Amino acid sequence: MMKMEGGVFTFGAGGYGQLGHNSTSHEINPRKVFELMGSIVTQVACGRQHTSAFVPSSGRIYSFGLGGNGQLGTGSTSNRKSPFTVKGNWFSYNGQCPQDIDSEDYFCVKRIFSGGDQSFSHYSSPQTCGPADDFRCPDPSKQIWTVNEALIQKWLSYPSGRFPVEIANEIDGTFSSSGCLNGSFLAISNDDHYRTGTKFSGVDMNAARLLFHKLIQPDHPQISQQVAASLEKNLIPKLTSSLPDVEALRFYLTLPECPLMSDSNNFTTIAIPFGTALVNLEKAPLKVLENWWSVLEPPLFLKIVELFKEVVVHLLKLYKIGIPPSERRIFNSFLHTALKVLEILHRVNEKTGQLIQYDKFYIHEVQELIDIRNDYINWVQQQAYGVLADIPVTICTYPFVFDAQAKTTLLQTDAVLQMQMAIDQAHRQNVSSLFLPVIESVNPCLILVVRRENIVGDAMEVLRKTKNIDYKKPLKVIFVGEDAVDAGGVRKEFFLLIMRELLDPKYGMFQYYEDSRLIWFSDKTFEDSDLFHLIGVICGLAIYNFTIVDLHFPLALYKKLLKRKPSLDDLKELMPEVGRSMQQLLDYPEDDIEETFCLNFTITVENFGATEVKELIVNGADTAVNKQNRQEFVDAYVDYIFNKSVASLFDAFHAGFHKVCGGKVLLLFQPNELQAMVIGNTNYDWKELEKNTEYKGEYWAEHPTIKIFWEVFHELPLEKKKQFLLFLTGSDRIPILGMKSLKLVIQSTGGGESYLPVSHTCFNLLDLPKYTEKETLRCKLIQAIDHNEGFSLI
Repeated sequence: MMKMEGGVFTFGAGGYGQLGHNSTSHEINPRKVFELMGSIVTQVACGRQHTSAFVPSSGRIYSFGLGGNGQLGTGSTSNRKSPFTVKGNWFSYNGQCPQDIDSEDYFCVKRIFSGGDQSFSHYSSPQTCGPADDFRCPDPSKQIWTVNEALIQKWLSYPSGRFPVEIANEIDGTFSSSGCLNGSFLAISNDDHYRTGTKFSGVDMNAARLLFHKLIQPDHPQISQQVAASLEKNLIPKLTSSLPDVEALRFYLTLPECPLMSDSNNFTTIAIPFGTALVNLEKAPLKVLENWWSVLEPPLFLKIVELFKEVVVHLLKLYKIGIPPSERRIFNSFLHTALKVLEILHRVNEKTGQLIQYDKFYIHEVQELIDIRNDYINWVQQQAYGVLADIPVTICTYPFVFDAQAKTTLLQTDAVLQMQMAIDQAHRQNVSSLFLPVIESVNPCLILVVRRENIVGDAMEVLRKTKNIDYKKPLKVIFVGEDAVDAGGVRKEFFLLIMRELLDPKYGMFQYYEDSRLIWFSDKTFEDSDLFHLIGVICGLAIYNFTIVDLHFPLALYKKLLKRKPSLDDLKELMPEVGRSMQQLLDYPEDDIEETFCLNFTITVENFGATEVKELIVNGADTAVNKQNRQEFVDAYVDYIFNKSVASLFDAFHAGFHKVCGGKVLLLFQPNELQAMVIGNTNYDWKELEKNTEYKGEYWAEHPTIKIFWEVFHELPLEKKKQFLLFLTGSDRIPILGMKSLKLVIQSTGGGESYLPVSHTCFNLLDLPKYTEKETLRCKLIQAIDHNEGFSLI
């Protein structure tokens, strides 16, 4: 509504006559309120669906709009499409009160108000009343301050240490009022006001950042202190969970831009109480705030995330130093608040398709500041028994803060616990068998006895008979005819050999793509689903037993294992040329897609030398691809390659994998992290390997043999270095945690220079004879790593 001297103009929704122009139509442009034209209107008050106006010359109040609850004051409950006088003996104020007027019968209006479905009038008698409030002439003393360039410049103009009281009061008044901050930093637009609504905040975030940083400066500590005190003592303690309007949420968006929020000295006094108010918001205002966050520029969104990550790290550091028992409850409350804010931000990030990368939520310091294994056990207890007062907040409740290293520790902890439970159950059953001979003794390990020449058949035979609970036992592998004890190395070679065999083209289980050098399930295989189930079990056992395996699958496999949908990016990885064609189709700017691409909703596949056409949708052959449905075509194509064509085969693989390795902890991983868990990675850092190597016996880092060993090693080509890793560890890839987690041990042996180096794969241990010549060492090392299969006791 817009008020003018001489009358009132109204515009907007008018379905109940609240616009006062004798109709119920909506008005986009201002239109005169007919009955009030020619009158000076000094006050206008709007309720939910009715309006009141005050004319001082007559002292009368006029009302119009919805009147079903009597809010128009006309003596009835009817609606009014045009202004009508509110009943009452209203008296105009003209500075003099006639003596013959009985003040008890007449009222002099001071101010009018309209609520949702109510109206109010503040009045006094004619003899005592002064002039009514005139909304056309605002009283500067009653206006709010807004943070702007001019005001900040005024505050900064005073030298530090000579700060007038009135300036301190201005700063305090501004930063003690949510209204002042909500009215600041607005992105003014003539077309759509401030665009404030449930989707847009109407705030100029860049202006907020610049002005806050200009205000909070080391050269003006008094200003910073006053702002901090006002926020801490006056503004934040008054925040409520229910807000009158979306505009009251603006400062939740802008305040994190204030440098005081990121000062660790203010974490417990400002940042955490602010976070508490945010977390306690009712569902509706919190939803609006989430909408505003979702359209922020990524750096601005990241700033809020980084703020509360810093708060979490600060609190965890305090906890590690030591928190008095009397303060643990409040500490837990603080930590819970900071993590809860991050949880809300993470939810927003996921809904928007990752405004920032998921790893921006990782708190890498977690591994150093808490005992993750103990945290996991507490979390499991909370899941079973509920949150107990003496148990601190568990970080496992907020898994998005864990990086790959922390998640790996969690997965290993979970596996160790399950292994121990399986072992304990086996021991209990064995104890029972002493007294009940009918009960067979149970091995506490899952034992695989296999022949090298029939590794697939033997493994299938054992695993087919294995009970689900036995998959949770530690795996031990025995190669028939070999006397090595499996302390890890035999198991590593088993996984290497069986996966090499299963992926052999002779089985025809997987299709190899030359361009990407990757494999995917083949829908033309004659093998039954048992083999795919076995591969799933093998992959699950590898993760469960902390062993990496050689699998050349695209990332799409790990997405599907984690219940994520493959996308066009996955098609580009597996089939680069097809993926590029699909992207060209989506990017084509012209309308003549049908004529240019000549596509319909089908896919042509080869089937033993013949071509076969598959429909991607019902009546796909009769449905041409055009500009409107091209995205649908690409989605259907991707779905066919990764889902429909291989559904039964992948289902068997999925069932086998999750039989061993399923659970809540696995779902914490991102697809690329799970991929690194299964196959390791190739982020080789050979200097890091040398740095982390330990020495035994006569060797130390500066021993002549050790010095020439590393000279030879660093001169080897990449493939030979990878062969050395295979020779030493059982895999040519490195664990998800990188080279720093790969500990190599070199010890001296009593043999002479005619002996070869020997690896103890179980322990990453290398027996290195005391060679004195560099070329001799090179020759013997290459000879050893070129013949690295088979085990015997050394």
